[in-house]
Amino acid sequence: MAAPDLGVRASSLVSGPPLEVLGDLLGGPRIDDLLRRAAERRPGRIALCSPGFTGALSGDLTYAELEAAAERCARALKTLLGERPARVALALALEPAFPVAFFGILRSGNVPALVNPLLREDGLAHVLGLADARAAIVSPVMYRYLEKIRDRLPDLETVVLTHAADDLPGVPVLDDLIDQAPELPLPRPETTDVDEVACLQFTSGTTGPAKAVLLTHRNITVNAAQSAHAHRVDESAVLFNYLPSFHLMHLTMAVTAATTLVLCAEPDPADAVGVAAEHEATHFYSLPMRLIKLGAHPRLAELGVPTLRTVLCGGSALPPPTTRALAERFGVPVVQGYGLQETSPSTHFENLDDPKIRSSGPPVAGTDCRVVHLDTRQVQPVGAEGEIQVRGPQLMKGYHDRPAAEVTDAEGWFSTGDIGRIDADGHLFVLDRVKDVFKCDNWLVSPTEIERVLLGHDGVAECLVFDHPDEVSGAVAHAIVVPARDGVDVAELAGFVAERCPYYEHLKYVDLVEAIPRSATGKPLRRQMRERYAGGAALTDGGR
Repeated sequence: MAAPDLGVRASSLVSGPPLEVLGDLLGGPRIDDLLRRAAERRPGRIALCSPGFTGALSGDLTYAELEAAAERCARALKTLLGERPARVALALALEPAFPVAFFGILRSGNVPALVNPLLREDGLAHVLGLADARAAIVSPVMYRYLEKIRDRLPDLETVVLTHAADDLPGVPVLDDLIDQAPELPLPRPETTDVDEVACLQFTSGTTGPAKAVLLTHRNITVNAAQSAHAHRVDESAVLFNYLPSFHLMHLTMAVTAATTLVLCAEPDPADAVGVAAEHEATHFYSLPMRLIKLGAHPRLAELGVPTLRTVLCGGSALPPPTTRALAERFGVPVVQGYGLQETSPSTHFENLDDPKIRSSGPPVAGTDCRVVHLDTRQVQPVGAEGEIQVRGPQLMKGYHDRPAAEVTDAEGWFSTGDIGRIDADGHLFVLDRVKDVFKCDNWLVSPTEIERVLLGHDGVAECLVFDHPDEVSGAVAHAIVVPARDGVDVAELAGFVAERCPYYEHLKYVDLVEAIPRSATGKPLRRQMRERYAGGAALTDGGR
């Protein structure tokens, strides 16, 4: 997709191409219609390839087989949950069961709620309660966390394991349910309201607790087409997914184009490249953290993927040296995009013909973007920094407790909470967060949530958490702590947090101080502390 021809502009307002350019990529009206359509068009095409995984749903699945598995899963869930519609939590890492379960939940007339598989007890209790989940499909590891908090989830009636575990006898297992699914009819809805809630995802706000994002059929089907068009995903593409957990976008893009999605869980990025070459990957998706490791890998010079068309990432900025090293090694554009859970998720993607380093590119089709002044909210001129605002058909229906109309302005603009600028070619450069949240390994981290955990330690009187720059992860958590007593050990405090939080919220730096610096109005000086401690030595590896 070429960058828009903007000419000479004063305003930062820029729009993507019209939705009409998406053509046949636009599917629907339901999300699960994408799979049904792909199975009709290309039944023998490999839909999902999961080398290295085990289980009944691993290996290669054609579109006809994936469609049949999703139907069986839907019948099993219908039998298990009855006729009353339910929200079903789906908390899986990068596992082949995810597509089957996701489409099966939808096909059964229920709503999937996509949960971060790295959450621990408190986080799980919060998001499952927020979703009003009646059922959950989880790994045995997550089941053990859930068992500790079942008394806090009175609406959670049923938990299904992705695979059997010897120490969990009697718990339903997804493979078994699918194999034993009765041959009951699953009539297709005669009509579908494309604006009804079809999926829940969760995001952390600036105050810490996760919010439930309500996405509609239209949000997700349109964004799948927007993303496939921007990424140039066609029927000949092979999408290589090298991320630690499923991002729905990669699945829906692949199914929209009826092409192949390869899942890779190799711990070494160089080995992952070998798997990509073996499967003739055209699109290599990963996180900046993993691409940084690949760019500095001692085996980089011997690696190659002849079929590769592009390397893609998002979530945080990819350092220019990594971008150049990978582009030179593989001879393809190395690009990044931009988006939010609230936008299903994509709003921008870099131009594959002439990419700009550190740019997230122009808006995808049907999407508008502008930058506004933080105080006056006036639209900024080209090149000026301010808060990024977006609008488009992929914008959520709302949060669980607030419709979209309450979080957008009168013209439908949504404020992202990110600072950026737009250049004369309409390319977006994301610079910082308006608030204090930050990203570690592409996971959004709320300092206040870590502070809440730290304050549960009897040795902590006060604390302040902020982001500390990290070459690999983008940023890691740094805490300054006012001890409540003598003998407080910083390693003990880091371990206390590590036991209660996912790895990306672990403390890599801890300093004991006499007082938390505050402004005249009592506000903690988080930004100033970030700058003061930026060069400190690491306390721990954070458990990564």
